[in-house]
Amino acid sequence: MRGKFLFIGDQKQSVRGVTYGTFRPNRDGELYPAPSVVARDFADMAKAGLNAVRTYTTPPRWLLDTAAENGLLVMVGVAWEQHVDFLEGRRRARSIEDRIRAGVASCAEHPAVLGYAVGNEIPSQIVRWLGRRRVERHIARLYRAAKAEDPGGLVTYVNYPPTEYLQLPFLDFMCFNVYLETRAAYEAYIARLHNLSGDLPLLMAEIGLDSRTHGELQQAAVLDWQIRTALVSGCAGAFVFAWTDDWYVSYLSDVAATEGGEQIEDWDFGLTSRERQPKPALRAVRAAFQDAPFKAARRRPRVSVVVCTFNGERTLRACLEALMEVDYPDFEVIVVNDGSTDSTPAIASEYEVRVINTENRGLSRARNVGIEAATGEVIAYLDDDAQPDRDWLRYLVASLQHADYAGVGGPNVPPSRSATAGCFADAPGTPTHVLISDREAEHIPGCNMAFRKRALEDVGGFDPQFRVAGDDVDICWGLLEAGHVLAFSPAAVVWHRPRSTVRAYWRQQREYGRAEALLERKWPDKYRAGRAHWAGRLYTRGLLPGLGRWRVYYGRWGSALFQSLYGPSDGAFASLLVAPEWHLWIAALALLSIGGLAWTPLLLAAPLLVVALGVTVAASAASAARAPSVIRPTGRGVRMTRWALTTFLHLLQPLARSSGRLARARSARSRPSRFAVPLPRVLREWTEAWQPGERRLNEIEERLRAAGTIVARGGTYDRWDLQARRGFIGSVRIRLGIEEHGAGRQLVRVRVTPRYSRGAVGLIVLLVSLSLIALADGARPAALALVVAAVTLGARAVGSVGLTMGSVLRYVGASAHRGPSAPRGR
Repeated sequence: MRGKFLFIGDQKQSVRGVTYGTFRPNRDGELYPAPSVVARDFADMAKAGLNAVRTYTTPPRWLLDTAAENGLLVMVGVAWEQHVDFLEGRRRARSIEDRIRAGVASCAEHPAVLGYAVGNEIPSQIVRWLGRRRVERHIARLYRAAKAEDPGGLVTYVNYPPTEYLQLPFLDFMCFNVYLETRAAYEAYIARLHNLSGDLPLLMAEIGLDSRTHGELQQAAVLDWQIRTALVSGCAGAFVFAWTDDWYVSYLSDVAATEGGEQIEDWDFGLTSRERQPKPALRAVRAAFQDAPFKAARRRPRVSVVVCTFNGERTLRACLEALMEVDYPDFEVIVVNDGSTDSTPAIASEYEVRVINTENRGLSRARNVGIEAATGEVIAYLDDDAQPDRDWLRYLVASLQHADYAGVGGPNVPPSRSATAGCFADAPGTPTHVLISDREAEHIPGCNMAFRKRALEDVGGFDPQFRVAGDDVDICWGLLEAGHVLAFSPAAVVWHRPRSTVRAYWRQQREYGRAEALLERKWPDKYRAGRAHWAGRLYTRGLLPGLGRWRVYYGRWGSALFQSLYGPSDGAFASLLVAPEWHLWIAALALLSIGGLAWTPLLLAAPLLVVALGVTVAASAASAARAPSVIRPTGRGVRMTRWALTTFLHLLQPLARSSGRLARARSARSRPSRFAVPLPRVLREWTEAWQPGERRLNEIEERLRAAGTIVARGGTYDRWDLQARRGFIGSVRIRLGIEEHGAGRQLVRVRVTPRYSRGAVGLIVLLVSLSLIALADGARPAALALVVAAVTLGARAVGSVGLTMGSVLRYVGASAHRGPSAPRGR
């Protein structure tokens, strides 16, 4: 398993499969036809272009040998009584686990084994009866049992829409049985399944149509588009249900032994009849598997791949080697060397690429150089530490051609799951995508994105102020604001190296923090409480958990066909834990606790400090516990080590981001700015040149932003129009009022009101109150220290708001001074 695909060695394996069985047991209790029948079936499968078989019961060793002789892989299913309360007693649960071990052990290390399915469609009513988490833990135990018997084998569980809410990120790949008979619904649901599966390969474990009900021609037509849709969407393959109409359902006892059964006569899902005569569906399946995912005859636009690099000698070679292996009919590679001082230019010159050397001017300017040099209709950007999948460009272009999208992005997956690489990949703050729907994106990561060239030119390219990071967020928001639409292709995978040391991770997150400060200054309406407020859903590792209850949509009495999991909103809680004010309060509590050595009552802050730190650590630990690199290993010691490192990175990331943002804020404050006493005031201007209020506010906003002030617009329920600030401690709100006096004459009023952070004000009040109590208690040194702290923080707040007020008064323009009075009586 690598990214979204399955591999045999270095060869990508697209599963072109069919299900086999179940069959009526013979007199000896064997669950498969005679070896001669199986050999003939497998030979016919191979002739039809199939390469995989899915079984529902553990196959005998001779069947695996027969599959290998015909070049077929087998996804082994192990049968157990999934239709009953299998957790009613410990004995039954242990028996199921023992059967999984025995079934996997009997097939372990056979070259024909594709993987093991440790369960198939546990009925939704059983899952609802037992509870989601108990079933998830049960499947996890079965997964680890299978891994213990065949550590190198891939293990999965086959799910279906009524229990799609099961959270099973520890699996090696995801499988779903999906029977949808309309193309639009099928396409939409596969897009959803890709987002549910994340970075794991998605395999359609059953698709098909009953030819008895719909006719053999309709069965062939539906299977054709079901297969093509699955593969072009990026599925790792599909199993068609079934090879033959010969289908027998066994009734299982509590030891998975057959207790009778039923021959199914009223459904015909097979590609062949009960007599093994081929139906039209067999030809359709063969053609669809051969053509998909990409038809050779369809026109593909020329693509310019732009790799921007600065001192990338350690990773550039691997990046270019992978690009040389990309399978796409018409593309060029442009390497923009942004003033590297190492051997980067020499490495790039070894390959058939265009190398453009420039001075070091930052990432955005390098990307713009790529736009100017590109000869393709589509420009794809790849980081110098990323390696694209062989079909990367094909999937990107297929998404662009699916609709009139301006841009498309794909996932970036860590190249390995070593102890450190997996932890850093699962830490918060890694590049990710944000989706508005299952197909449309609000943000696509800069290490893996492609745009139509005309769309980039339409918005003026990348903003040069983003020298290291933030350029991808800015360009996405700019394109969306201009009316364009972005897409996401889950199969357009690149392998992106995560940071490998804590120091490198700190530097990366600190640079991201600087970029966030720039983004907030340019897009203040996109930020709340110092954190980006996305319209879509953030698909990333390392999300802090939200407060609240996870809920499953079961439908009335558990009858819904599609049952989904809905999590609590994590915006407010996660924003609090990464906000600068939270860190300020923790620092204040820590200082107060230390001050308790001089004045004992201050030790009361220690319990509050413990609670604040405990909440932060608990939230980080809970988020880290859900990381794939933590839950996937079978050894408890390995899981605990990875969990500890990932938890530490969760705690470190918001500190690094805040550090970068504060550093950027300090550099912004270093710009000359006039201080004005932060008091409320009303500015007036009489004018006989009529102008709409919106234009006046736009001018004020543009002037303030040009001066480096963060300006946000008021919402539909706000009485203020603009809010300006230069830090997070306080702000100045602006409200415009216009009196119309006819003949184009106006009396314009601008009210400016200072505002202070509630957290800062609360802390100042607390410090002053404590100082008075300390003074009354005779602890003068402690009282003096508390007063100094309160005064320092208050002066900082007043200074920040005063500088903001100075900028507002200066850049309000004509309203910054008292204009001529209105005529008398007005």
